[in-house]
Amino acid sequence: MITSTPYAPPDVPLDILHHDAHLLVVNKPSGLLSVPGKGEHLADCLIERIRKVFPEVLLVHRLDRDTSGVMVFALTPHAQRHLGLQFENRQTRKTYVARLSGLLEPKTGTVDLPLIVDWENRPRQMVDHERGRPAQTDWKVLRHEEGTTRVRLFPKTGRSHQLRVHMLSLGHPILGDPFYAEGAALEYPRMMLHSEELRLRHPDGGASQRFFAAPEF
Repeated sequence: MITSTPYAPPDVPLDILHHDAHLLVVNKPSGLLSVPGKGEHLADCLIERIRKVFPEVLLVHRLDRDTSGVMVFALTPHAQRHLGLQFENRQTRKTYVARLSGLLEPKTGTVDLPLIVDWENRPRQMVDHERGRPAQTDWKVLRHEEGTTRVRLFPKTGRSHQLRVHMLSLGHPILGDPFYAEGAALEYPRMMLHSEELRLRHPDGGASQRFFAAPEF
């Protein structure tokens, strides 16, 4: 098992993007766990901060500690079930923005590589064609920036570390990634991965909803 950088969660206020009787959408900061980790030193996390304002909050999905961006929480058991089924059945649409090491070409493409946990180096994940679970990611290059590439990523599945390992498989790790980047690509103040947009159906009535938060990088 390997460890990431020491946990130093940012001291920032909640950035609430949307709130109604059924759901809460926030812009998660990079460096903050979605849920508590093991041990008192990992108790500070997004859902516990939210619970101080919305005691009824319920978890629907997660973002990695170092990933920022749009995250939805349920405020009723019905909403949790409804939203959970949408994620499970791949009925949500997620869009991420990332900055990658090097110049990724061509302009668009798809990574279709099955993933499994790398047990000796967990929580790292790895490609495994025999035992891995299916994982697909579409990408679109936005622009090249001084030897790096800004991309928009469209995951079709929701595997742990999927975007991070898929970009690494292309030879272009996400900048600042504490598990998969090396050398100069690691020397960034944060991991350059952000959940930019989430589309889902509202649990009360089923209307299509779009939630957006621009990246800080």
